[in-house]
Amino acid sequence: MGRAFEYRRAAKEKRWATMSRIFPKVSRMITMAAKEGGTDPDMNAKLRLAIQAAKTANMPKDNVENAIKRAAGKDSDSFVEVNYEGKGPHGVLVFVECATDNTTRTIANVKSYFNKVGGGLAPSGSLEFMFNRKTVVEFEKPDNLDLEEFELELIDSGLESYEVDGSTIYAYGDYTDFGTLTKAIEEKGITLTKANLQRLPTNPVEFSDEQMIDIEKLLDKLEDDDDIQAVYTNLA
Repeated sequence: MGRAFEYRRAAKEKRWATMSRIFPKVSRMITMAAKEGGTDPDMNAKLRLAIQAAKTANMPKDNVENAIKRAAGKDSDSFVEVNYEGKGPHGVLVFVECATDNTTRTIANVKSYFNKVGGGLAPSGSLEFMFNRKTVVEFEKPDNLDLEEFELELIDSGLESYEVDGSTIYAYGDYTDFGTLTKAIEEKGITLTKANLQRLPTNPVEFSDEQMIDIEKLLDKLEDDDDIQAVYTNLA
């Protein structure tokens, strides 16, 4: 996939290896999933996978339970979801999803991150069409899995396409099919590694290794912010 991709992946893995950065984001993810779809993981696919993300990050069980309890409390009402769009170094397009209890603080921080690298925010909605919102499910390929049969069986559950990268499979569907697609895959006895809603670029762009260094400076700042839940770009 190229040196730029490897650089990006290695840099991101290094960032997310710091638990102090992961826990606040995952905790907020759990609370919002529980508030949206209920506190029973068996009935709430998004909550179930948020809890799985917490386990992967080695988050203590008490932290997970407290995050779920917050969904029924007054604290959860203070969180709102807001999106910001902008252009960074070398014209890279960036879509930022936030969950915050203080939008004034969040937008001030996001603006400063873009400004410091010579970029800037774009009007709300101006970059929306540059991304497709998709359900993305990741899992390790079982030895006995027939991919053609897998595809045919899951079309009715929302599967649109899939990719194989070594032993890892990435399954894609429309964002409205998140629950049905994840449930259908799990019912086949497959353990999901990750499952979430992502914004995939409609026109991915290649950037040089030198340009990636500049772009990473912006992405580092954005992804380190506790209010920011996800950052998407038009990187190829």
